[in-house]
Amino acid sequence: MNNENLILEKLSQLDRKLEEQNLLKKEVLNFNDACSYLDISASHLYKLTSQKKIPHFCPQGKKLYFNRQELDIWLQRNRQSTDAEIEMAAANYVIQNKRR
Repeated sequence: MNNENLILEKLSQLDRKLEEQNLLKKEVLNFNDACSYLDISASHLYKLTSQKKIPHFCPQGKKLYFNRQELDIWLQRNRQSTDAEIEMAAANYVIQNKRR
């Protein structure tokens, strides 16, 4: 019985991994795929689309579709610089704007 549970768990994990791989192959995602891809709830995604805060398509006025590449860009917005990058920018600014 324990082996059966282990086998079922492993099969379930493999199924999830295959679904993830299929999402990465798709160019256009439907609403449910986008929720999975972004790892957010359906209500949150509806809120983002209704507020026009996320790029999406609504070709017939009902169903929502998303371009995976646009979602990747959206996910990578508002990048936070590291402390080292900020220090480097500050040092470059001081060197370039040094008073003589």
